[in-house]
Amino acid sequence: MRFSFHIEKRLKPGGARAGILHTPHGDVHTPAFSPVGTRGSVKGMLPHDLRAVGAQIVLANTYHLYLKPGEKLVKQAGGVAPFMNWNGPTITDSGGFQVFSLGAAFGKKISKFAPEPEAASQKVLGSASPQSDRLIQQPRAPAVYDEELASQHGQLAMIDDEGVTFTSHIDGSLHRFTPERSVEIQHALGADIFFAFDECTAPTESYEYQRDAMHRTHRWAERSLKAHRQNIDASQKQMIFGIAQGGQFDDLRRESAKAIGEMGFDGFGLGGSFSKKYGENSLESALAMLSEIPPELPVHGLGVGEPSDVLLGIARGVDVFDCVAPTRLGRHGTIYTKRGPIALTNEQFKNNFTPLDPEQRVPGTEGFTRAYVSHLLRSNEILGAVICSMHNLGFLLQLVAGARAAILEDRFDVYREGFVRQYCAK
Repeated sequence: MRFSFHIEKRLKPGGARAGILHTPHGDVHTPAFSPVGTRGSVKGMLPHDLRAVGAQIVLANTYHLYLKPGEKLVKQAGGVAPFMNWNGPTITDSGGFQVFSLGAAFGKKISKFAPEPEAASQKVLGSASPQSDRLIQQPRAPAVYDEELASQHGQLAMIDDEGVTFTSHIDGSLHRFTPERSVEIQHALGADIFFAFDECTAPTESYEYQRDAMHRTHRWAERSLKAHRQNIDASQKQMIFGIAQGGQFDDLRRESAKAIGEMGFDGFGLGGSFSKKYGENSLESALAMLSEIPPELPVHGLGVGEPSDVLLGIARGVDVFDCVAPTRLGRHGTIYTKRGPIALTNEQFKNNFTPLDPEQRVPGTEGFTRAYVSHLLRSNEILGAVICSMHNLGFLLQLVAGARAAILEDRFDVYREGFVRQYCAK
């Protein structure tokens, strides 16, 4: 086999671990964060810039590449990596999240992370053990309503037991995804890792619907796995990960994780909705699914990108993360700092000549001041969004690289506690 996952060090059963994910296009040292290149492009970032800030692997979107330019053209280019001039491993998602976006969430401002009431405290880990967690107000990057994102989905998505029928957001034409078709497209895209077709439900759906969708996801997972294994060439070059669902319900999450974990996938995708409730971090609840899967499987946290959430995932044994948040927030002028996220478009930064984050420098953004980038953003200069995006990606990539080093040196709990305490200092 041309791919494997080797765990170098595990701090405790079900805890943080450092490993190496071997792929045909290079190794990924975990924990790792994957920038998202939706259409084969990480917005505002050249491939060599991604390498400069520490990226090892990039994720692209099956739905969007299928519609434009089409998987056949990408295959002619040799796969998504050479097509986008990226010399390294790649991932593609299944298109399942688009089922969610096109269907239950269409026309609604619902995301994977549902908004919480402003007055609610959030449970964050400020110390090494869950028993010593405390309720504090955790700063989080603001939710951004992205007009581009809101307009990129079609106005129809009909889900049945066989698949989903949807209209293109580009021209309104009718299309259909089934598990077999999703796998066929992802074989053509040629990513090192791809995901089984699933139904990602909205966090507002009822228990009954979440249960039905979970069982549908399990049936689709079996069909996806069968379609992949029948392609001998692809199954020797590409890893297929299964995704567990269950929405916000703990019993469904555990049932789903156990079912997916027993199917024989090459890895596991942490799926579902990570909505916040009063006094409850349901991402932590979702991470409890991992106790139901084989401990040797690599784990991918889909759509997890908030710095504190990434460290929480690492503490529970997640190996790879992806999220559009770093570049989306960057395009709107928000950057991560060691002291929490800040919006550079705010008046207070107009005359602030300090570095973007005095406590953490990112290659390629050194020398730029908050005042200068604030000016660029206020002037609608593209460079402002580029600098912020590069900074945010570099920030997260340095965060996971630091976590890996801390795991190998038996000091991860101290590393994580120190970051969260400082990040929540406000």
